[in-house]
Amino acid sequence: MSQLKYCQGPRCHTYDTKDRKKGPKDNKRNETRRRSSFYYLNGNACSMICQDDWFKVYGQRALQHFGMITQPKVLTQDNAWVNRRTWSYDDNPNTYYAYNHLTEERRPITEQQYHDDTNIDDQGQLTI
Repeated sequence: MSQLKYCQGPRCHTYDTKDRKKGPKDNKRNETRRRSSFYYLNGNACSMICQDDWFKVYGQRALQHFGMITQPKVLTQDNAWVNRRTWSYDDNPNTYYAYNHLTEERRPITEQQYHDDTNIDDQGQLTI
């Protein structure tokens, strides 16, 4: 069985819904939602409202901690690489390749490199 976790929305317990109501009949209270999986905030918030609440409270601090960009990012021929594949519905095997958006160049890669992104670094540069 999967581990239950709490919604990380700082105001989750303040929203009045039936599934947040806990306690005996004469002493009901709202609690933060607890589930095995969530769809928002990368699996950590129960709704878009809770996700938005989290960003309002912690978003600025997260940007300051991890670093705000102070210069524009530029797409060049060196960092315009992405992994792609051709889909085949008949007996032909799928082909995998690295594709450069700016030069439209294609370089063959293995299926393993396609799935693991081992041929492209975090900056979009080809490493093979």
